[in-house]
Amino acid sequence: MRVLIATDAWHPQVNGVVRSITALAKSASQLGCAIEFLTPEGFGSFPLPTYPNLRVALPNRAEIERRIETAAPHVIHIATEGPIGFLARAYCLRRGLPFTTSYSTCFPEYIAARAPIPESWTYAALRRFHAPAKVTMTSTPSLMALLRRRGFQHLGMWTRGVDTDLFKPDRAAPLDLPRPVFITVGRVAVEKNLPAFLALDLPGSKLVVGDGPQAAELRQRFPAVNFLGLKEGPELAALIAASDVFVFPSKTDTFGIVQLEALACGVPIAAFPVTGPLDVIGDRPVGVLNEDLRAACLGALDLSRQACRAFALGHSWETSARQFIGHIEQVLKSSPRSSGAVRPVQATAHG
Repeated sequence: MRVLIATDAWHPQVNGVVRSITALAKSASQLGCAIEFLTPEGFGSFPLPTYPNLRVALPNRAEIERRIETAAPHVIHIATEGPIGFLARAYCLRRGLPFTTSYSTCFPEYIAARAPIPESWTYAALRRFHAPAKVTMTSTPSLMALLRRRGFQHLGMWTRGVDTDLFKPDRAAPLDLPRPVFITVGRVAVEKNLPAFLALDLPGSKLVVGDGPQAAELRQRFPAVNFLGLKEGPELAALIAASDVFVFPSKTDTFGIVQLEALACGVPIAAFPVTGPLDVIGDRPVGVLNEDLRAACLGALDLSRQACRAFALGHSWETSARQFIGHIEQVLKSSPRSSGAVRPVQATAHG
C-alpha cells in the first residue's frame, strides 16, 4: 500500500507536523505501508511576515499533478491546509479520488492572537477545507470534541508517539546552572505563551530551546533566562534529560509532542489544564496541570522521574502508525473498486 502525504510543513522546519509525519513514514514502512511526500522542495517560496525564518511554497498545479501521478498512491493524505494542501485537495476532487486529512494546528487561535479575525471565520474556512475528506485525523479526544462542536465531521483518532531510544534519561548533558532547571522547547512565538513561564518567580534556572519571531523581544525582556536557540536530535535530548521540570505554557497546541519527549527523558511536565496537556498528562502522576503555572512548576519537582519514563514507554510511534494505517485501510475498503476512485492516479502515472 502506498500513501502520498501532501504537506506544506517540511524540513528544515522543526515542528510537530514535520516530526509526526517523518516518524510515521519510518514506522509505517515496517508495517508494510510505503509513505512518500509531496513537499515544498523544488518550488519557489516567500517568507511569512511574522515568521521570517519560515517560507510558504508557491507550487503550480501542473507540477503538483505530475508529482502525484509519479507517486501513484492508493490514497492521498493532506497534512496541512496550505498551498500544497489546497492543490492536492483540488486534484482529488477533480479526479474523484478518496483522500484523508489531519487537523494538526490551531490556526483560528494562532490567527486571532495576531489579527482581529474572529475564530469562527477561520473555523468555517477550515471546516469547508476538511469536509470532503473521508477521515479528518485528530491527535487527542479533546481536540476531536472541539472540532465536533465546531461542525467538523468524519473525525478519526491519530495519536502521536515518541522515540524512546533518542529521548532517554541517561543522555543528560552537564549543565553548570543553579538548580532546579526549568526548560521549555518549541517555536518562540506569541501563540506559545512563553511570557507566562518566563515571568514566573522560580528558584534555579530557566532554559528556552528554540527560535522564532519573538526571540529577540523575549531575550531583552528576560535577560536572566538562558536562551539556547534551536537544538535537535541528541543535543536536544541531552538538554531535556538534564533538566528538572519541562514547562509547557502553550494554551493553543493540539498535542505537543515535546511533552512525550520530556517524559521519555524522565522529566515531569508543568502546564495549564488545556487541550494537549489534558490529553497527554490528565491526572497521571507524570505532570502537574494548574491554572497557577508557578504552582504547577513547583509541584512537578516532587514527581517521580521513573514514572515519567515508564509512562512514555507506552507511547510508541508504531502504535501511532497503526492508527494512521487503519484509517487508510478503511478508506480503501469503502471506496468502490468499480468507480475507479484510485485508478486514475495510477493509470496516469503508468501512461
